[in-house]
Amino acid sequence: MRIRLLAVGNKLPSWVDEGFNEYLKRFPASCSLELIEIPAEKRSPHTKHMGALQQLIDREGEKLLAAIKPGNRIITLEVTGQLWTTEKLASHIEKWQGEGRHIDMLIGGPDGLSEACSRKADTKWSLSPLTLPHPLVRIIVAEQLYRAVSILNNHPYHR
Repeated sequence: MRIRLLAVGNKLPSWVDEGFNEYLKRFPASCSLELIEIPAEKRSPHTKHMGALQQLIDREGEKLLAAIKPGNRIITLEVTGQLWTTEKLASHIEKWQGEGRHIDMLIGGPDGLSEACSRKADTKWSLSPLTLPHPLVRIIVAEQLYRAVSILNNHPYHR
């Protein structure tokens, strides 16, 4: 199974890439993880106006939707999504592998996901009821996916 993390934002601090890449290199060949960076729309003092901000979020959403591969399961990362334990995530991954579909996970930019992305989702996943910085979400998702795959492979990482 191939999991693609479609994430708004590029040119992030080096610690984000280092953290993400640490988990990326651990993935087994049976379940690959790939990061697709979608450039964020440029923010300015004028985008604080709600209408202008919503237009930026919508444009970022259009870019995310355009990057989705046909036939892939779409999972959005949203604060209002379902909360799962790591074991539940492992169960979902096992089920999704059985379906034979690849996965596209969508992470919004600093102001969240567009409504169009949310509507397109097959599944909505929440890492926490807290609002997390979108660069950190990349690392958390990579770690949790690796942990869930480790459970499925009886690897000792998840103790």
